[in-house]
Amino acid sequence: MAGKNKNSKKKTGDNIIAVNRRAQHDYFIEERYEAGLSLQGWEVKALRAGKANIAEAYVTPKDGEMLLLGATINPLKQSCAFVVSDPQRTRKLLLNKREIAKLIGHAQRAGYTIIPLKLYWKGAWAKLEIGIARGKQEHDKRDSIKEKEWQRQKERIMKKSF
Repeated sequence: MAGKNKNSKKKTGDNIIAVNRRAQHDYFIEERYEAGLSLQGWEVKALRAGKANIAEAYVTPKDGEMLLLGATINPLKQSCAFVVSDPQRTRKLLLNKREIAKLIGHAQRAGYTIIPLKLYWKGAWAKLEIGIARGKQEHDKRDSIKEKEWQRQKERIMKKSF
């Protein structure tokens, strides 16, 4: 047992709950922020089971707060027997005032939106990575696909040469 420490933990990919894969394809992500989520008990249990989807979600400012709309957290049958649960309820994002003011300023500019990118665990807390994004047009999407294919080809060539 020499060399192993009880307190050291491996960093694994199982702390990611949901990823918005369409965001990279449809938007240019300019800035990223980490926000906490205000959740109910049944939602935390559902997130632990991986029952979340943020693909159709977006973030909007209202009354000096940032709200997550359109995210789906499906309840577990055994944890929601007596609680009335709404899978797509509006959830409050936990950010400090400076970050909220900055996000509101970016959201009011023409062509910018705030989208959720990734939902994950950070310790015992559920966190949401949000991004300030500008929409891509069709030719931008084609350029991104060409660049991605070229990167793959380069990796294959380099792998074969070694």
